[in-house]
Amino acid sequence: MTAQQTTSAHGTTVETVELERAVVKHWKAPISYAVLTLVALVLLVVLGRDGSATLRLASGGDFFAIPDAVLPARATGVVVVVLLAALTALSFWAVATVRRLGAWLPIVFGVLFVVGFLTWAGAGSMIPIAGLLFATVGLSVPLIFGAMGGVLSERAGVVNIAIEAQLLGGAFTGAVVASATGSTIVGVVAAMLASVLVSMVLAVFAIRYFVEQVIVGVVLNVLVAGLTNFLYSSLLTDNPALNSPARLPKLPIPVLESIPLLGPALFKQSIIVYAMYIIVPLIAWGLFKTTWGLRLRAIGEHPLAADTVGIKVNRLRFWNVALAGAVAGLGGAYFTLDSNGSFTREMTAGLGYIALAAVIFGQWHPVKATAAALLFGFASALQQTLGAIGSPVPSEFMLMLPYVITLLAVAGFIGQSRAPAASGKPYVKQ
Repeated sequence: MTAQQTTSAHGTTVETVELERAVVKHWKAPISYAVLTLVALVLLVVLGRDGSATLRLASGGDFFAIPDAVLPARATGVVVVVLLAALTALSFWAVATVRRLGAWLPIVFGVLFVVGFLTWAGAGSMIPIAGLLFATVGLSVPLIFGAMGGVLSERAGVVNIAIEAQLLGGAFTGAVVASATGSTIVGVVAAMLASVLVSMVLAVFAIRYFVEQVIVGVVLNVLVAGLTNFLYSSLLTDNPALNSPARLPKLPIPVLESIPLLGPALFKQSIIVYAMYIIVPLIAWGLFKTTWGLRLRAIGEHPLAADTVGIKVNRLRFWNVALAGAVAGLGGAYFTLDSNGSFTREMTAGLGYIALAAVIFGQWHPVKATAAALLFGFASALQQTLGAIGSPVPSEFMLMLPYVITLLAVAGFIGQSRAPAASGKPYVKQ
């Protein structure tokens, strides 16, 4: 065999191996659907419950009343399992015939699974769906702001483990400043500035001194948690007036707030939530449609190439990490100026890490990360709702669900999740 033939044969072998890897990777989605269908079969049919679940779809003030949906638990479980099996078979067929089905299949699969689970868990009880959606939005807001901070920072090439510190620092500062000044708007601005300060510390150590970014993020999380605990004990406990901020008022949007189901959840919120509706699409548009976004993605994927065309890589990284902190600070302000109304010890309770999980699950895309954050918020809201109706589902299971989903995403079972190529890698100017 000649050298050329050897090269050709070697090239063919490499292509074959890559093709086999791609096929194995593509089979992960239908395998995941099959496993979830099996879980649904065991849970909804084999361990099915008697009675019916009442899904209350209406709330006061709607344009029109939607009648309650009364679903028999066992019959609904059988129907859901059959439909899930059909979707699973469709997924296997699509992979076998190399066809793309689009995003509708996982969405429909997820909705069916949730309906079946709600019917099983709420057998003999009433589940207020409108209230569940309202709680989902409320619990997702800090996650979404934290995830947007993570997307901006990591797209710029800096791993943002310090989202927890940014949220906690913003929550503490927002409460104290709003209480001292009597202005919630000033408190929101102060929360953003405090979070920017945390981000700048991360940026200086990661970009200027080339310290391992994950270690810096973890240290900042521990530092801010300890500092806020100390200040809470030494300052706020003896001066409760500094921890009594006025809450941001709810600003219902006329007409829109009366839309059944979604109206109260989306359009009867505070200014921070409405800001979220603007910030998420603005970041998505900026990342993929503007020169700023092109440069940001360039320094996160190939900083050397960006430097070659005149982009100041480290300077742009620094300021975008600071911008990420400002966005995350809005999530911190939401805790004390909207949701809770005061600061408590470690009130973020690890939500910064769940926001980071949403970034990974959302494949470092603003819209997908927002959807992941909403999913995690829904899991938390569902845990509270099921606890209130006395469901047999252990609350610990719902609390661990976001992390299980993240592990599946990282393993590639829920789409391919690839970080920006230069994320976590310091850039030394050539």
